[in-house]
Amino acid sequence: MQVGIDMGSASGGNPATLDIEELLATRLLVQGNSGSGKSHLLRRLLEQSAPWVQQVIIDPEGDFVTLSDKFGHVVVDGERTEAELAGIANRIRQHRVSCVLTLEGLEIEQQMRAAAAFLNGMFDADREFWYPVLVVVDEAQMFAPSVAGEVSDDARKMSLGAMTNLMCRGRKRGLAGVIATQRLAKLAKNVAAEASNFLMGRTFLDIDMARAADLLGMDRRQAEMFRDLKRGNFVALGPALSRRPLPIQIGNVETSARSSSPKLMPLPDSPQDVEDLIFTPDPEEFQRPIVRRAAPAPRPTTDILAELSRSAPAATAPQPTEGRASQPEMSAEDREERVSAVLSEILDDPGSGFRTDSVLYQEFLVRLRMRRVPGSPMSLPEFRRRVAVSRSGVDPETAGTEAWATALSLSSGVTDDLQGVFLMLAKAAVCGEPCPSDARIARAYGTHSARRARRLLGYFEEQGTVVVHTDFSGKRIVAFPDINCQTAPGDANAPDVDGVQSAAE
Repeated sequence: MQVGIDMGSASGGNPATLDIEELLATRLLVQGNSGSGKSHLLRRLLEQSAPWVQQVIIDPEGDFVTLSDKFGHVVVDGERTEAELAGIANRIRQHRVSCVLTLEGLEIEQQMRAAAAFLNGMFDADREFWYPVLVVVDEAQMFAPSVAGEVSDDARKMSLGAMTNLMCRGRKRGLAGVIATQRLAKLAKNVAAEASNFLMGRTFLDIDMARAADLLGMDRRQAEMFRDLKRGNFVALGPALSRRPLPIQIGNVETSARSSSPKLMPLPDSPQDVEDLIFTPDPEEFQRPIVRRAAPAPRPTTDILAELSRSAPAATAPQPTEGRASQPEMSAEDREERVSAVLSEILDDPGSGFRTDSVLYQEFLVRLRMRRVPGSPMSLPEFRRRVAVSRSGVDPETAGTEAWATALSLSSGVTDDLQGVFLMLAKAAVCGEPCPSDARIARAYGTHSARRARRLLGYFEEQGTVVVHTDFSGKRIVAFPDINCQTAPGDANAPDVDGVQSAAE
């Protein structure tokens, strides 16, 4: 069904029509400096398309929560755990409810983690719920930055990965990304490049004007026009808008944001005793203590969950009451057995290979609390280490060998996200098993890209930890010089049989 919504007026007074069905297949990028009317444009788009398509808005400033009053959007507060947000996002897709994820009041790193968990929850929905959804992300440069900022690498990778999935792989899952940014230069290129429709507003910096002109297929000398655009005026291009650059003026909206642009207000008449009012202190001022508190540093959700999972101190532990037995003490062996069982439950899930370690860690902590496992939980780095060793598939007999101990020592020299792949290859070499295929290596890394798997092998070889070569039949062999062992020849193009079976199950 073809549905065209009215975005305003084009040059010559003709209506500027946007084809919603085409937009769902081709995505949209909006750029405009602060005050250019970018949020007004998004509001117009959301209001006009609300009757036709489910909508999800990632709202860092809480400006779009007013849509709930007129159009019934559910407002989701971002101050939740990542596991809660992922579950809500999954149910949003199941029940086809439009919502606004408001991140107002969160620090930038917490906003990135919350948005990533929500987007990943929508992305991981079951195939039967892949209904079309318009996913609008305001201030997208915050969630897909082109360069590393002051946030942690883990938060940046998590957020950038979720945005990349939305724009690159979301179409097949019914997710149509609409991203808005103040500056194209601050937005990751691989995210911006996936959009086929563009609405470019007023901008002043040369680098942003040049990128906008390139995306619209305009001569760079024409880029100066972006400086002269008025508020609410944009240049449109794309299959859902216009086949040629088309200046349009965005129409009026029915709802309003809670915040608005500053307006001039006349000053009140000054009273005659203004100096007495200013310089005469209130007697109560001397009674109020002056307290200056430094702003607390933001705490990651994983740290908070870890703290909640710790057992209560003995001094404050509640005394057992009559009729209620106290929790029996648990030996170190029993506790380790329960921890290992919980870890195995999580990793046995076929979808766990394509979820971030942070999300798996939160699920791990929740399950420990449900099983009443006492004691301090393992840290996130230790959890990642255990996950990497578990995914390598090493058996207890091999784990006790000196060669495996050397492999574990070598794996500490690679980053956390690569340890699982490294140990899987090392296990195959120590046991003399065939070299894993590209598909198997990709699954261990949490991706479906065979090309990325080959790049990982190239990276290990550049670091000097492995040597990759082929036998006379063209099968691949990965050798570990420091362990003095190598894998048996294996077909690099062989399908990932275990992964296919897990997916089918």
